[in-house]
Amino acid sequence: MKHIKSLFALLLVTSLSLASISVNAASNTNSVTGVNGYDLVSYHNAKKPLRGNGNYLADHDGVTYLFANADNQKTFEANPAKYVPAYGGYCAFGASVGKKFVGDPEVWRVVDGRLYLNLDTGIQTEWLKDVPGRIETANANWPKIKNKAPSEL
Repeated sequence: MKHIKSLFALLLVTSLSLASISVNAASNTNSVTGVNGYDLVSYHNAKKPLRGNGNYLADHDGVTYLFANADNQKTFEANPAKYVPAYGGYCAFGASVGKKFVGDPEVWRVVDGRLYLNLDTGIQTEWLKDVPGRIETANANWPKIKNKAPSEL
């Protein structure tokens, strides 16, 4: 009986240790690369967006953004809200119809200092027909869909 109690105690300690490891592993944050690694500042100051690299990066709201150079990294860090894309990087047209479509970092517009991505050029063509109206509708929809998974919409 003494051996059974010892074995049970050992199993209990082992189980608790493994549970602790699982909880710790689940609480670690995983780095998510924003805008597929494109330099957010370059959308505002270059003719086309530039790819960032791992030498210049910044974390903001659980997302890691890459930059093409140290100046762009510092510019972003000074005012991240100015550079992060609207609607968490999801397609601006999609947000205007209450959906979350993946935004293509090569299909974009900066409007009134804000970066908007679209799913593809076809969707962007529709979005461009009424940019102010689509932004207004997307802004109204975003609080309702922001915390929902795309599959729930």
